[in-house]
Amino acid sequence: MAPLIDRHGIVSADPWRCIDNEAALDEAWGAARQHLILAIPLWRHHRARLTEQGHALGVWLGPEDEPEELAPDLAGLPVIAVQFTSFTDGRGYSLGRILRQRMAYGGDLRATGDIQRDQIYLLHKCGFSSFALRADQSPEEALAALGDFRWAPLVGC
Repeated sequence: MAPLIDRHGIVSADPWRCIDNEAALDEAWGAARQHLILAIPLWRHHRARLTEQGHALGVWLGPEDEPEELAPDLAGLPVIAVQFTSFTDGRGYSLGRILRQRMAYGGDLRATGDIQRDQIYLLHKCGFSSFALRADQSPEEALAALGDFRWAPLVGC
């Protein structure tokens, strides 16, 4: 499992499994209780049955997804993962701000995908509360990033 870092600087193994297609979801059917983060189409189609089977469910948003679709269900979602397909794509920052500020989401808002050390502090400022690192990323480097600008004054504001 890839490391997971929370906003308090705790590194742990990520108990959640991201699933973005039917083939990967087939492995979950009938299995013991799992923590599954599903792409919106899978979540919409299978959430009732998976919940009945005892699985904990979260939702995975891609850059093109509309978070407003989740509005009626936000209170029941323990985790929403925002997929960064490229570190140069800033749409995930906007999704984070919308979920935290406009929609008042209070659960774990997770950045996942192509996130770089230099982005972690700003992701945290946009409301992200955990960071699913790639297997090739250093948890120590990511932890250091959370404090990079803590005491830095704002320039040019």
